[in-house]
Amino acid sequence: MRLPPEARPLLKRPLGELYTDTASAIKRIAEARAKRLISVGDVTTARLLSNGLKPDIAIVDLKIMRSPADREVVRTIETFEAKTIRVVNPAATLTTELLAALETAKPPLKIIVEGEEDLATLPAVLTAPIGSIVVYGQPNEGMVVVEVTREKKREFQKLLKLFKTD
Repeated sequence: MRLPPEARPLLKRPLGELYTDTASAIKRIAEARAKRLISVGDVTTARLLSNGLKPDIAIVDLKIMRSPADREVVRTIETFEAKTIRVVNPAATLTTELLAALETAKPPLKIIVEGEEDLATLPAVLTAPIGSIVVYGQPNEGMVVVEVTREKKREFQKLLKLFKTD
């Protein structure tokens, strides 16, 4: 499934609650006692791990803003002990490989994406149990915390319908 250019502006805005400082986001996530914690992105995953929060599922591509992630971020992600699988997911797409990995995920799981993981937030929310939290980075702004509710799932399903099937 490919995200058409005209739909991209809809995904540029935060799809949950934006936290501009890590401490506030970590406090919110820790207090939530989520059914499942899913992190999308290298910096986000590294920040959670560095603050003692272990995601049930981490989705990373070992890149930050399309450049290789720095050693400290990679090292932190490598400390996350979990079954690791690799999937291919090119930019502006959601592949069946990535979707299947999320649908069948058994935590703890680290999904390393060859390509881009940016859009993985959508299927992460759609496949997560109600009461879960999905956290992702909003470039140059902070961390976005998405509480998985029925309403959020409906909102994300509408966004997914904007994608074109190849």
